[in-house]
Amino acid sequence: MSEAEPGFIHRYAPGSLPPPGRTLLLLHGTGGNEDDLPPLGAALLPGAALLSPRGRVLESGMPRFFRRLSEGVFDVPDLKARALELGDFVDWAKQRYQFEGTRLGALGFSNGANIGSALALLRPDLLDDLVLLRPMVPFVPDSLPDLRRLRVLIARGSKDPTVPPGETEQLAEMFTEAGARVTLQQTAAGHGLVPEDYEAVRNFLGSTA
Repeated sequence: MSEAEPGFIHRYAPGSLPPPGRTLLLLHGTGGNEDDLPPLGAALLPGAALLSPRGRVLESGMPRFFRRLSEGVFDVPDLKARALELGDFVDWAKQRYQFEGTRLGALGFSNGANIGSALALLRPDLLDDLVLLRPMVPFVPDSLPDLRRLRVLIARGSKDPTVPPGETEQLAEMFTEAGARVTLQQTAAGHGLVPEDYEAVRNFLGSTA
């Protein structure tokens, strides 16, 4: 465990893929931490370097990546500020762990997916791939960035009680309008993940087309 200049407790595991290599930024859900997703990341994209920060906000003692005002209602100014902090952390980590130039993806679940979306919208230069598991719309920007470099997989559960109806489609449309190549995956599941989600993520990350 180490503490970065931008203040994120995190884990990092170097990759073993040949140049240019792959790096996955792993973003946990509410109540998770930096140890939650590395085993999943290693299974879904073997050989990738793994960077897993802990969210810096606490809600009833549970780590999150940004504050919310109530269930499903985000503190948007805090969300934007935290996403920019996360981008600064990734910039720092690139130099610290020397993965500058690798193909960089982010994989986030729930709260982690929402900060991942915000990161892509506010730092369109940063990511090549984005996996959003059970996301919501983080915010609607005044003008959309140019996201033509970005591939996005959005995985929703048709029985998810946490994500309002239509929210996933709105997010997919927003990324598509910004130029990203979007894949929308739906499973007959709730907010938790099921084997079909893992298969979709593995196939998505295994291809760079």
